[in-house]
Amino acid sequence: MAGDSTTIARPYAEAAFDVARAANALDSWLEALNKLAAVVADPQVASQIGNPNLSDKALLNLIFGVAGEGLSVEVQNLVRLLAENERLVVLPDLARLFEARKTAAQGIRHIQIRSAYALSDDEQSRLKSTLKSHFGADVELTVEKDPSLIGGLEVRADDVVIDGSVRGRLQQLANELQF
Repeated sequence: MAGDSTTIARPYAEAAFDVARAANALDSWLEALNKLAAVVADPQVASQIGNPNLSDKALLNLIFGVAGEGLSVEVQNLVRLLAENERLVVLPDLARLFEARKTAAQGIRHIQIRSAYALSDDEQSRLKSTLKSHFGADVELTVEKDPSLIGGLEVRADDVVIDGSVRGRLQQLANELQF
């Protein structure tokens, strides 16, 4: 389902990004989308999305009321379009994709690192430097510890995966030996 939601959210995120960039308002759009994503993720509001007894207008009034003042007309129009197409549930994915697009436009690659062991600040700094030269862009690292890797690292940058973990190597060996 998460993949479906991302697929549905992607064209909305790209269109929103284009509008925000043209208006030189990427930061305000991101802030508004994150706020709206939190609103629709709230259990009380989420339970009303898709409620056949609640009109789109009442639902929009609820969302805009909880979100508060400060939403631009364009952002409100996006929310109206999502409501009209019964796509309000994709707002969290839309916000995430918008942020990824904004980061990429700034020349920064967001890279997720999974390590079998905690990485020291020095190790993270060296890794960041190596990845910066590898990808040819500034990098922003998110590091998490995952003991199931047994040893080594797994690096994810968008669709690129570099699996240098012991678990990955064992899986590759098992595939080659047809286990």
